[in-house]
Amino acid sequence: MLIAIVVLLIAVALVFDFINGFHDAANSIATVVSTRVLTPLMAVAWAAFFNFISAMPVLWGAELKVAATMGKGIIDFNSLKAQGTTVVLLVIFSALMGAIVWNLLTWLWGLPSSSSHALAGGMIGATIPSLGFGGLHASGILKIVAFIVLSPVIGMVLGSGMMVAMAWIVRKNTPAKVDGWFRRLQLVSAAIFSYSHGTNDAQKVMGIISVILYGTVWADRAAAAHMAEKFPVPFWVVLLCHAAIGLGTMFGGWRIVKTMGHSLTKLQPIGGFSAETGGGVTILALAHFGIPVSTTHTITGAIVGVGATRGTRAVRWGVAGRIIWAWILTIPASAVVASIVFVVARALVGTGG
Repeated sequence: MLIAIVVLLIAVALVFDFINGFHDAANSIATVVSTRVLTPLMAVAWAAFFNFISAMPVLWGAELKVAATMGKGIIDFNSLKAQGTTVVLLVIFSALMGAIVWNLLTWLWGLPSSSSHALAGGMIGATIPSLGFGGLHASGILKIVAFIVLSPVIGMVLGSGMMVAMAWIVRKNTPAKVDGWFRRLQLVSAAIFSYSHGTNDAQKVMGIISVILYGTVWADRAAAAHMAEKFPVPFWVVLLCHAAIGLGTMFGGWRIVKTMGHSLTKLQPIGGFSAETGGGVTILALAHFGIPVSTTHTITGAIVGVGATRGTRAVRWGVAGRIIWAWILTIPASAVVASIVFVVARALVGTGG
């Protein structure tokens, strides 16, 4: 029975991973679609491929630092495990439901919110009624919250910097020639961003699945896993997570593509290249430090930065304001949903306190 429940919960985690790819497809393809470099179908296939192959560095010993942050940097795993298998399963289930509900709501509203922060909020919300605030790692949470502000700012700076640099490099060429060059180069920048998206976002679910395994059927391996310098994630989990997010990207969240690619600012291929490259470099760098940064926040900041190089009127600040409100509300909203789910589920299961 326990194994069946664990398998089912891992399936729920992979459903979240799929929805993450579905929800965040716009981040990877909005610019390349809005500049008409690729058709929507070709764009999602291109993005999904690079989402998946970003798993390959693990074969060469790459560290899964984002997975480690999600697995042991938000919740005190030892305290959670001490509550017993049932509580571990309820906390993770509630966290996933909080994140899934918020992701689906923001998709319906066409708002590019953060799947990373929705999952973090879900974990926080599910932990408070089960362990209290003492069950949380303040340092890990503060790091995530800080980059709600810092990641779009870094993306904006790099996006605008790339745009200025590219415009200076091609300043003596005709617009038609520049457009032709950057239509080809956008294939490269879209690949960079999609690769970074897979690197960062798939690892979040790896951390969750590892908590499920080490907190239940692999409880005897938990001490070694959480004392290890490198956070151990089985390669089959890595492949499943990358496959799920890639498959989700294939289905695409078209409502958010419209917001990101058309409503926020108008982009030419040179601008799309600059935004994707600036955003992708930012995400890869932060993933190296184990920060589960929002790809949504980062690419939005990069797009705004590119648009702002044409003057502040080139950016639709009303749309940007709606997006920022979604960012602010993501962690508390998903935390509230997760808390409610946990309380209801605990009452149904009958685990008492």
